[in-house]
Amino acid sequence: MNKQEKVAFIMEELQRLYPNPPVPLDHTDPYTLLIAVLLSAQCTDERVNQVTPALFDLADTPQEMVKLEVDEIKAIIRPCGLSPAKSKNIHRLSELLLEKHGGEVPCDLEALEALPGVGHKTASVVMSQSFGVPSFPVDTHIHRLMFRWGLSTGKNVEQTERDARRLFPKERWNDLHLQIIFYAREFSPARGLKWERDHLLRMCGRASEIRKWQPQS
Repeated sequence: MNKQEKVAFIMEELQRLYPNPPVPLDHTDPYTLLIAVLLSAQCTDERVNQVTPALFDLADTPQEMVKLEVDEIKAIIRPCGLSPAKSKNIHRLSELLLEKHGGEVPCDLEALEALPGVGHKTASVVMSQSFGVPSFPVDTHIHRLMFRWGLSTGKNVEQTERDARRLFPKERWNDLHLQIIFYAREFSPARGLKWERDHLLRMCGRASEIRKWQPQS
């Protein structure tokens, strides 16, 4: 199977398994998604979804968030980890949204990346999932599977994103990045992979990954 055949097969299988992939972080608008994605750094989506209701009950707009003390935010989000930095970033980015963007989350990648605590991946997630702009945010799951399938070198996430954007059709990016994440979590984890469950590894895996995971007869 050459690379283009792999890409076509992977897209077909992922669409069959996850025809309507949901956004895994609970949110109601671009602002609450932005905060949830920021909190998800080095934290599971499940934990974020457990924490954000208490935060959003107090403040689910920049106008309300800036009324909270940084320490109030920190106390609520502590279970997500990195709470000192995350709480400061949430408070300051809320101030900047009010100062520079009329209290709205901008539909602009560079403007999002200029906000405290918002890196390229976070900005790309918001562009994709809130505004429907074709984006391919790469997390550890996508990075792992793109390498595992022989579609990227695994050198760094920037290279993986370039390869994904080059190989997959633009109109599929927003669904595909979610579909790959769901597949990775369900069938292709970093550790404890079960060969018989990971259909895409068996069919599309690079030779070194197949040797690594295929049971020896």
